[in-house]
Amino acid sequence: MPVEDAGQSQRWALGLEYDGSGYAGWQWQDGQRTIQGEVEAALSAVADLPIRVTVAGRTDAGVHALCQVVHFDSPVSRPEIAWVRGCNRFLPTAVSVRWAKPVPADFHARFSATQRSYRYLILNRPERPALLAGRVTWVAQALDHERMAEAAQLLLGTHDFSAFRAAGCQAKSPVRTLSRFAIVRQADMLVASLEANAFLHHMVRNLMGTLLLVGRGERPVAWVEEVLASRDRSRAGMTAPPDGLYFHSVVYPDRFRLPGCPGIFGQDARF
Repeated sequence: MPVEDAGQSQRWALGLEYDGSGYAGWQWQDGQRTIQGEVEAALSAVADLPIRVTVAGRTDAGVHALCQVVHFDSPVSRPEIAWVRGCNRFLPTAVSVRWAKPVPADFHARFSATQRSYRYLILNRPERPALLAGRVTWVAQALDHERMAEAAQLLLGTHDFSAFRAAGCQAKSPVRTLSRFAIVRQADMLVASLEANAFLHHMVRNLMGTLLLVGRGERPVAWVEEVLASRDRSRAGMTAPPDGLYFHSVVYPDRFRLPGCPGIFGQDARF
C-alpha cells in the first residue's frame, strides 16, 4: 500500500473484538503469540511502517474481548475503511477490527476511559461444552445464582479490593469503584456483568472465584463482606478460569464521539 504523507501525525482509535484462546494475553511478549503483536503487525502492514498501540485494558492469556479499544499515531494518511478492512485482511480469524475513528491528540485509550465493563460466562450443567469450549467457564455442580447475585451486591461501591488483587498487580492503589455487579441465569448459562472505573489485575476472576464458593453453598452470602474487609487475598476464593471472561466495553467522555459496540447477540442482549 503506497504511503501518503499526512503532513503530521494523526491519532486513531480502534474498536477490537478477539478470542483470546491460544494467545498469551494482550501484551506483547518475546516469542509468544499475543493480541497486541497481531494488531501491531496488521496496522504496520496497512501503514507500511511500524505502528505501536496503547490499549484501554490489558487482558490475560485466554481472556476475550467484545469491544476493546486501542489508540495509535500514524504519520501516514489512510481512510477509516482502510484501517478496518485493511487490518482485518492481515489479522488472524480470532481478531477483528470493528471500527476506526480519528481522535484528538489528547485522547488516550487507557487514561481517557471513565468506565470499563466485563462479562463472565459460566456454563452450569453436568455435561462439558463442545461448541463453547474455551469461551465459557464450565461448572458441573449446580450453582445458586440468586445467592451469588445477593453476595455480589455487597461488593458495590468504593473499596480497597486488595483481597481480590493478584500478587503481581502493579496498580499504585487497590481502591476501585465497582458500580455494577449483576448475575443472571439464562437457561444453563450464568452471566455476570461488572462495571467499574478500573479493575485490578485478576480482580474479576478473583471476585468470581469467591462467588462460586457462595453459589456452591460452601460459604454464606455475608462471608464476602468479611473477605472484602480483610484486604487479604488468602481469604478469598480461587482465581476463576479465564475461559469465561470477556472485556465487554469501555466508556469515554462524549466529546470523543466514539462508536459503540453492540453485543454479538444484538444491542439489547444481556451479553
